This record gives sequence, C-alpha cells and structure tokens, in this order.
Amino acid sequence: MPFKPSTLETIDYSVYNWLTEEMELFCTTNKGRKEVPVVWVSGERSWQVKNHKNLRDSDGALIFPIISLQRNSFSKDPQKRGIFYGNIPPVKDKKGGSITIARVINQNKTANFLNADTYRKKSNIVGNMGNPGAQQINFPDRQKTKEKKIVYETITIPMPVYVDVEYQISIRTEYQEQINELVQTFITTTNGINYLSLKYDGHSYEGFLQPEFSSTNNVAEMGDETRIYESAINLKVLGYVFTKGNNAEQPTIVKSQKAVDIKVPRERVMLGDEPDWLKGKYVP
Repeated sequence: MPFKPSTLETIDYSVYNWLTEEMELFCTTNKGRKEVPVVWVSGERSWQVKNHKNLRDSDGALIFPIISLQRNSFSKDPQKRGIFYGNIPPVKDKKGGSITIARVINQNKTANFLNADTYRKKSNIVGNMGNPGAQQINFPDRQKTKEKKIVYETITIPMPVYVDVEYQISIRTEYQEQINELVQTFITTTNGINYLSLKYDGHSYEGFLQPEFSSTNNVAEMGDETRIYESAINLKVLGYVFTKGNNAEQPTIVKSQKAVDIKVPRERVMLGDEPDWLKGKYVP
C-alpha cells in the first residue's frame, strides 16, 4: 500500500516537517541571513546534544534565535467525526476491517473459475471433438462470461478516530527585529485565513493557526541577564488515527476475496445413497 498507518507520531511529524521544510524560516543576524533551527522540545537531552551541537555555546546556553515545538494536549470529540459521520464497526472475523478503500478484480482467480467451467462443458465430450476449441480450456465461452463469476479482491482498513491535537510554537530571539520577521511570516503564510494543510507518509491533516499571538520579553528589567523576546503561536490540528499501533491484534490493511460459488456436499452415508461409480450413474 502507498501509505503507512496514521498514528500520533505521524501527526507530530507532519507539523515538524511543515515548520522545517515548507516554512524555511530565516532571520537577520550579525552574521547575515541565518536559518532558524527548529527543536522538538520533548526529545531527550542526550539526543539534542548529539544532533544539535550548534544550539548551545561553550557555556551551555542556548543560541538565539531558536524555535521550539511541543504538543500540549489532544482530545477526542465525538462531535467531530470527519468525513465518516457514523461509526462503522469492524467485520466480525479475525482480520476485522471497517472501511473499503479499494476494490479490484482478481484476474487469476476469475480465470480459474471460467477455465474450469469451460473444461467441464467442452473437453473430452463425445460429439465435440470436431468443434474448434473443444479441447482448449481457455477457449472463450460467451454464456459463462455472461454469468459473471468474477472474483473481487477488497481492501479495507479500520475505522479512523479523529482527534484534536494542540501544538505550541515558541519563538525566542535576542532582538526585536528578529521576532518581528518570524512572527510576520506566520501571520501571512495562510493569507486571509488560518487554515493550512499538513502532510506526511501519504496522510493529510487540517491545521488551524489560532488568532492570538502572545508576546513576552524582559526588556523592562534592568538586570544583567540576556534580553529575550518570546512569542507563542498555538496550532490546532484535526488529525486521525486508526489501529492500536503495536498493541493491535488485527492487521492494519485487510485483503479479502468475494465468494462467487458455494458448494454444499450431500451426506450419502447418512441417507443410505449408493456411490456413483457402482452403476455408472447416481442411483438413489
């Protein structure tokens, strides 16, 4: 399949990639234009030290400007069902599956049924030896084709569960000019609306930038600490997840085939029937 299951981490990656790849935030520094690094704040400190060596100076202090991203909370609201308004329970079998995403014809199984029916009708029958294609199991039979004994292969997935995930984007700089450049980029990136599309691993989510952009600083303080300008931007993402992840007992993607022929054998021992081969034909 062209995509992987949607999980909470998939939603996190979609927001992080949107910040790092689509936004590509730069600001003016004393060394010219510089790309602003984006850090996922919940990462382990050892991982940050190894992979973000340029984020701190020799004394261990953070080098500004910097952008941090964190997930604050998420909620499951039954009123927000997405495109699936009602609940679709899974099929009651070991595989499960609720929603059909693809349906194709299984060419091999369909051909096997048609060839078997053609072979029973035309092959090794007295009187058909002179007919063209009498000994060919692949010879087309219009009557059997009209019966439409076609095997369909259906692909289903579990029912998606929609969640509202809230993220906080924190911007920290040392100068007013830098905070103005970065905040203005977030204000104008969606033009006159607050909607944006987030994509990762073949999945697409809806994001909404919240209208309030909080701003704090320590400029009014007369101490000797470093001046910091900070702005917080809240992003609400309407995402979806399905399956229980590593705890799931059923597969994420289920493939099943349609039943086109049902055979019910007769119990001859119980009814006292004689076998067919005793007198050359069935004798009740």
